Amino acid sequence: MSNDSTEPGYLTPVGTDPEYDQELERQISRWICGVTGLDASLVFPRWTGPQSSIPNDGATCALFGITTLPGDAMPALVQVTDEQSEQWTWEVVTVQASFYGPQGSAMASRFHDGLYIEQNNITLRSAAGLSLVEAGIISNLPELINNQWVRRYDINVTLQRKNTRSFNIKTIQSTPTLFYGE
Repeated sequence: MSNDSTEPGYLTPVGTDPEYDQELERQISRWICGVTGLDASLVFPRWTGPQSSIPNDGATCALFGITTLPGDAMPALVQVTDEQSEQWTWEVVTVQASFYGPQGSAMASRFHDGLYIEQNNITLRSAAGLSLVEAGIISNLPELINNQWVRRYDINVTLQRKNTRSFNIKTIQSTPTLFYGE
């Protein structure tokens, strides 16, 4: 199997990949904790196995889910050295955050307002390469859990990131050329 452009075959990226799955969930969890002030033990990812349960002791907590979609634009392929090219893609990351408990509304509001603090955005960009695009409205969506209504407030946040993958694509430095004719 080839992993550079001097031989036929598929090319796979070299170097580190963008963060996905648990690594991305950890970054988003740290971000929600940092902006809201919630303890890390009260912020849980959704759609994972095993699913975390909401604390029963009336604590205020947050659950979040992440979806990623490629951006609208085609990837850019940029030759960075004679030996290597980078592929740049832009990706949309949507975070659906739900705040539960007696202070759920206050936490959702704190999170919403904290999204627009520049220092919070710089910290997120430095830690995870993510930038704020927009934040939706806070929706009051009470949820019936164990035959009890629990306060729940949802907000969708759209983030964007640039993914860079490196490939061993070499430049053409010389090629044998024959000229025929006069």
